[in-house]
Amino acid sequence: MLAPRRPMLSMLMLMLGLACPLAQANPSDDAVYSFDDFPREEVLDYPDWFKESFLDLRADLAEATSGGKQGLMVYFGQKRCPYCHQLMRVNFGNADIVEYTRRHFDLVPIDIWGTEEVTTPDGTLTTEREWSQREKTDFTPSILFYDARGEIALALRGYYPPYQFRAALEFVADGHYQRESFRDYLARGDNRMVFDAEDLNAEPFLSPPPHDLDRRVPAQRPLAVFFEQGDCHPCDVLHGQVLRAPAINRHFADFDSAQLDMWSDTPVITPAGVRTSSRAWAAELGLFYAPAILFFDEGGQELLRLDSVVGFYRLRNVLNYIVSKAYLTQDYGDWRVSRGY
Repeated sequence: MLAPRRPMLSMLMLMLGLACPLAQANPSDDAVYSFDDFPREEVLDYPDWFKESFLDLRADLAEATSGGKQGLMVYFGQKRCPYCHQLMRVNFGNADIVEYTRRHFDLVPIDIWGTEEVTTPDGTLTTEREWSQREKTDFTPSILFYDARGEIALALRGYYPPYQFRAALEFVADGHYQRESFRDYLARGDNRMVFDAEDLNAEPFLSPPPHDLDRRVPAQRPLAVFFEQGDCHPCDVLHGQVLRAPAINRHFADFDSAQLDMWSDTPVITPAGVRTSSRAWAAELGLFYAPAILFFDEGGQELLRLDSVVGFYRLRNVLNYIVSKAYLTQDYGDWRVSRGY
């Protein structure tokens, strides 16, 4: 087991003004990052404070704002999703997060496989599954924050630790989304230090710099780009645990792979042929969580990204999907259903 390197939580919370009870109740790193991510046998129960909705989201949003709330949170999940269970157990097991969420938002749950009819905030009549596909919510839990105008203020796709989740709530509730990106908001509170490249975890399959990822002339293999940072415990978990599994590690022999420090000025040529820096490209991509792994096809088209907490089962499925070239005929969600995932 890796010795945890604590995230700079206390400084982040002081700078962003997050409530002290969250720091006092912060769960261990292992509880947040190293949980078993195989599908659960038990079916997930929603907390009783989730809104019982007729799935007319326009009406739900109007009711929330008329009640003095800042907007609506729409939770896209699955009943046996381990990351959804983690959100309920860890994040919504924290009294401060629950109180703050309920004070500023109403929360409506959506089953990403559901067939119920939905009226979305923009007035579209669809089904739960069709809406989930439109919003690219296959990596559950996904949460869309809608402001009072019915516009998406922030999208979280995947499971995020309590301190980033609490920051996301404040980012929307306090209107910061109108002035800056969530990445910049977090960076202001993180008191970010500069680390040397040696602080990143090494892997034999990662290509050394210079990073010429240009794919305007198609390559022979798909591309995996790891965006990481120094002093990063979830990065340590990825490299020290998840990537050590033979069923994971062997697949990267079928990829071209590069590792970038998302806060450095290291030069890089993107798959689209743009000359830029690691920091500038990460900002353009909207990345705020490390590690993030972005997958591109042979021609440089982005296929999928994992930019939230990821474990063995989720990463293995993504690798199988890409190595088998299933993306040529099926989207990721439909492929999972066809494979019984």
